[in-house]
Amino acid sequence: MIYLHVPFCRSFCTYCDFYSEIACRGRDAQLFEAYTAAVCAEASLRRDEIDATRDLNTLYIGGGTPSVLSPSLLRRLVASLRSDSSRQASCHPEPGEGSPWAEFTIEVNPEDIVEKGPAYVRELLDLGVTRVSMGVQSLDDGILRWMNRRHDAAHARQAFRILRDAGVKNISVDLIFGLSQLSEAVLSETLREIVAWRPEHVSAYQLSIEEGSALGKLVREGRYEEASQEQCVAQYRLLCDGLRVAGYGHYEISNWALPGFEAVHNSAYWTRHPYVGLGPGAHSFDGERRYWNSDNLSSFAGSTGESLTVEEKHEEEVMLGLRTARGVAEGLLEAGKAAAMLADGRLERLPDGRVRIPENHWFVSDDIIADLL
Repeated sequence: MIYLHVPFCRSFCTYCDFYSEIACRGRDAQLFEAYTAAVCAEASLRRDEIDATRDLNTLYIGGGTPSVLSPSLLRRLVASLRSDSSRQASCHPEPGEGSPWAEFTIEVNPEDIVEKGPAYVRELLDLGVTRVSMGVQSLDDGILRWMNRRHDAAHARQAFRILRDAGVKNISVDLIFGLSQLSEAVLSETLREIVAWRPEHVSAYQLSIEEGSALGKLVREGRYEEASQEQCVAQYRLLCDGLRVAGYGHYEISNWALPGFEAVHNSAYWTRHPYVGLGPGAHSFDGERRYWNSDNLSSFAGSTGESLTVEEKHEEEVMLGLRTARGVAEGLLEAGKAAAMLADGRLERLPDGRVRIPENHWFVSDDIIADLL
């Protein structure tokens, strides 16, 4: 199970605080080449860690904006992760070989897909990609401009058609809610169109105010007023209801899928499965210790981290499990608190004896989990 971070964007979104560097077209080639060589070297050094996670054979390339990279560079990166020693050494696979991942997701920006076209998508599939996650966020052009997204609604529609027509059979679409200027009418229309596209998976994230983002600065300066709790609740319920009616299963607080299309890689995070994170700012987990690379493009590989105590492991298992429809074993919870919450409806018992937070309480799940712990 491998996560590969591509820390490049053509522009920064208003709300984003993830580590990324602006990729100016004039210096793309040198910057991307140096990054690719560094990640290949890191993969070689961490071969034992990578091999130890192959019981769950997934690869997720995220960012940043991975779709700014050319297929040739992506091919080199993927080759560095394979077990064939000759491929590892050269980092230069033969075209058309693909890669043997049970699930291989890559994040893309609609504008890159429109600009590069069907040929680029076919090269991704040839590389072994089985799942594409596209950041649409909204189908309202005013909202997209405020977010400083590179695409507009028309290009989001065009990009989805290109992906589908090129043969991508598993597409996930990202949306954002919880904006004070987002009306329920606009969100409803966006959702109506998205479900008409029939993507296999939908992720919807509440806008968060990150201190280091442009949005954080706007809030501090009094130039943006956060959405009220009532607005956020109403928007979340609209998404829950609309996606349920459309046949999507709500399997995690922020994620919905058609039957059989739940994200294998992301689901493993919620069960605390070990994974290796490669690239600047990437995090890793070996089951006992969480550790991470530095946010430094020229020298990022390292082992800064922390070992988890027994209590921290238990808290993680509860917190992550209660984000999902599968819930947790009731024995993980303090009996008295669990009984009280089962009685007042904040928890419900499943047929297999596990307990979970009901969907109508997921919006306040953090409060429920805090009370349990």
